[in-house]
Amino acid sequence: MKKETDIQETSFFKEVYTLVKKVPKGKVTSYGRIASLLGKPRAARAVGYALNALSKSQEQKVPWQRVINSQGKISFRGDTGRSILQKKILEDEGIKFSVNEIVDLEVFGWPNLIQKSTPRKKRK
Repeated sequence: MKKETDIQETSFFKEVYTLVKKVPKGKVTSYGRIASLLGKPRAARAVGYALNALSKSQEQKVPWQRVINSQGKISFRGDTGRSILQKKILEDEGIKFSVNEIVDLEVFGWPNLIQKSTPRKKRK
């Protein structure tokens, strides 16, 4: 029998996968943004765990490469091969990296990672 924590984790992972599938080609989002959109703003690391847990067959269905860190950089923990692959896939999707390997989230962020302030209308 599965423990309740295992069931909750599996459910959270599925929610992550469902949301990440909505990130359009040519856009990126952050681990923290996914967590916030799921109503768990402090679960950015758990989003990373969920994406790292993808099986080979799931990797073909969930665009894991479109999730980067909040600084606009690819996060990797010693797996340089995977980060090179991630950058290549993103570049093939039209994402541009600066000379410092940073993606401009104002241009490529989803959904509107950086809100541009709009002047408020004055009340009458």
